[in-house]
Amino acid sequence: MSLRQRLGAELFRKVAGPNGQQARQRVHGSPGPRWFEPGSPIGRVHGDASMFVGGIRAIMLQSLHPSAMQGVADHSGYRGDMWGRLAQVSTYIAMTTFGPEEHALQVIGAVHRAHESVVGTMPDGTPYAANDPHLLGWVHAAEIDSFLIAHDTHGHRPLVGAERDEYVAQTAHVARLVGVTDPPTTEAGLRATLAAYEPELRGTPAARDAISFLIWHPDLPLAARPAYLSLVAAAVTLAPELAKRELGLPHLPVLERTAGRALGSVATGAIRWAMAPGHAEARALQRTAAR
Repeated sequence: MSLRQRLGAELFRKVAGPNGQQARQRVHGSPGPRWFEPGSPIGRVHGDASMFVGGIRAIMLQSLHPSAMQGVADHSGYRGDMWGRLAQVSTYIAMTTFGPEEHALQVIGAVHRAHESVVGTMPDGTPYAANDPHLLGWVHAAEIDSFLIAHDTHGHRPLVGAERDEYVAQTAHVARLVGVTDPPTTEAGLRATLAAYEPELRGTPAARDAISFLIWHPDLPLAARPAYLSLVAAAVTLAPELAKRELGLPHLPVLERTAGRALGSVATGAIRWAMAPGHAEARALQRTAAR
């Protein structure tokens, strides 16, 4: 196995989990109608290496909602199997973007069932529930905003013009099925949604601790830490001022415009190069499934 193949296999294993190869076969090789056409905006964004940066930024933003963060702290924790949870999220995104409708609905049903038990009380006595459409709306908006911004900066072929609204509308289809009421369907609508949530956001001690753990304790071999920190630096560079202030993230504008973005581009370029054989295999599986 070549260096490229070994690197690609290790990256894929970390993100997709030990059963990632079977999941890839199920996503791309199972027959049946898909929600989205190959090459559509959602496929271009969610299939790009920039998702590594976007995913880290999304976690940072999502942690800013105290109720969402309390649910993570109370029910799953962030010091446990971080990579296992990442594999679950990556399989969910892959299946709802690229998989057949039947399997995508099964994955969404599993998300609903998992959320049913995530209920509790905030320190001030306010109840929270993971299936709350309002909380789901924040998680969705923070996620697609992060994916879109990371793709704008580090994507292979950024979306332009009407493609940007189409991407937001495509993600809204999945969001409604998950339980989000009235998700944004245009980029302008996404900006308005994010602004509407802003008064509710703050960096709680649990959020700051979680993000510190995410940055400095990624459970990776030492040799892989520099590449991971490059992705983290790129995500911090793209984070909004509110997140940097509330989470205690570094804010060095001059370095962010140069070093942070350059590191992110190098890291995502390397990931794209390493995982290209796997993407080619996935495209071949999809062509076979479509026959």
